[in-house]
Amino acid sequence: MSISADKRSKAELLYLILGSLFITSLVTSNLIFQKFFHWNPLGLFRFELSVGIIAYPVTFLITDIVSEVYGKKRATNLVIAGVFASFFALFIVMVSTVAPATDWSPLSDEEFRKTFSYTFIAVGASLAAYLAAQFIDVQVFHFWKKLTRGKYLWLRNNLSTFTSQFIDTFTVLSLLCSFGVIPWELFGMLLANGFLFKVMMALFDTPLAYLGVYGLRRYFKLSGTGAELHLDD
Repeated sequence: MSISADKRSKAELLYLILGSLFITSLVTSNLIFQKFFHWNPLGLFRFELSVGIIAYPVTFLITDIVSEVYGKKRATNLVIAGVFASFFALFIVMVSTVAPATDWSPLSDEEFRKTFSYTFIAVGASLAAYLAAQFIDVQVFHFWKKLTRGKYLWLRNNLSTFTSQFIDTFTVLSLLCSFGVIPWELFGMLLANGFLFKVMMALFDTPLAYLGVYGLRRYFKLSGTGAELHLDD
């Protein structure tokens, strides 16, 4: 849909902000994944999860909002940007690991290596899972959007996220176990914990997706079911 030059500029700025949040969430989740925590909401179920999972659902919420408002091409561009950002973060970690620590450094070389010892494997595993999951998320989202003629945002939001999150969790855990980062005996428990947590987050972020899409469509005066901004025209 065609919009004024002023609103086009604001739409581009908002896309940049959403992209920044997306990339920050992705890179951060890869860097902090080595700490695991437990969570028992209302005493119903004890989750044991990597802290990296806290930021990760944000990436899928953002791609769903961008897919709905900006279109498939812009959502795919975010996925590609996330790949480059992850590789650049990995490069910085490699250089920082090689750089010798001073005598007064709060973290010694050994402590730093221990903190980021599995970052290379984690980023590799995460990127493989991320690429598969995010591209599938975008594809499934637009498959259901086309099938439902732009209706039922809650359906495509959840179905795309459930599918992609299972693939992401299964792939990254398989690779981490294969490289000895996590013992295989924990695979089943972590897969169930991780997928269940992501399903909960997907259900929780559905109202947020509706709020974001509704607000953006109203602001940019997008009329019609499934209407998108076409900023590259």
